[in-house]
Amino acid sequence: MEKQETPFRVDSLYCDDRIAANTRPKTPRRDRVLTKIAAGLGVISLVLLALRWIPVPVSSLNFHGCHRHGKSVHEIPPPNAAEVPLDGVSDQTINQRVPFEAHIMSKCPDARDCIRQLVVPAMEQISDKVDFQLSFIASVSNKSSDVECKHGPAECIGDMLMLCAANLPFPPKSQTAQSSGSRTPVIRSLGFATCLITDYTEIPDRSLVEQCALEHGIDFEALNECASAEDDGFFSSADDEPRSGVALLRNSALHSAELGIQTSCTVRLDDAVWCVRDDGVWKDCAKEGNASKVSVLVQEIERLWKQRN
Repeated sequence: MEKQETPFRVDSLYCDDRIAANTRPKTPRRDRVLTKIAAGLGVISLVLLALRWIPVPVSSLNFHGCHRHGKSVHEIPPPNAAEVPLDGVSDQTINQRVPFEAHIMSKCPDARDCIRQLVVPAMEQISDKVDFQLSFIASVSNKSSDVECKHGPAECIGDMLMLCAANLPFPPKSQTAQSSGSRTPVIRSLGFATCLITDYTEIPDRSLVEQCALEHGIDFEALNECASAEDDGFFSSADDEPRSGVALLRNSALHSAELGIQTSCTVRLDDAVWCVRDDGVWKDCAKEGNASKVSVLVQEIERLWKQRN
């Protein structure tokens, strides 16, 4: 029997200690507060209120075989290691990089295996030759700003945290007089995402998020602000401020849907499906089924890079 859950809406993912655990929201639309005490952090409210997030029924959860249901309308080096920032690189050079993308759900074990076994080992060797993007699979309403995640609102939060980490200004504005317009280097944002997804069952526990942010040089306060922000107008802002997490997630989910991607994890290379991790095994892999091998992926990226350069 399917269990119906109350929709949630984010007020602040990781609330200030001064906010009482039983504080009720002021907005009339909010019906109740679900308070979670983060392990080892005392009384810190994790508010999972999101009327725009509608969790799927419990009966549809499947922790192997992470497919999107419903129809949509439309190990990494530490931060101190040599990074490959986009700053100072010409637009022409960027355009000649090979498109490399992984479509995932943050609380999916297939996504964890895919990132750790294939994506990260390859990125350690060819990160300077690819234009990498981590995209997310979810269902988007055509009548509202609702985003539905297969594994519930906690997965939506995990998706938003990873997207926010990748889109924060870098270096942080607090460390520079004027923003350069650059975003978090991929080596940091992918490292942060890998850190979270390694313990995907704990997402979005505050202690996990803080530790991963610390390990990979991500500003936790800025991350929390982005993921907790109100919708920013369907990603319409053109400035260099961090977008809201929900707008980033909606945009990413629509992108995956437009490509027809429904399985986490689906890896795409040069705008074509390269390999799929599903139900604990690799499927639909290129190169006569050998595309799940890191050496094969790296070799193909090197070949494509030489063609472009």
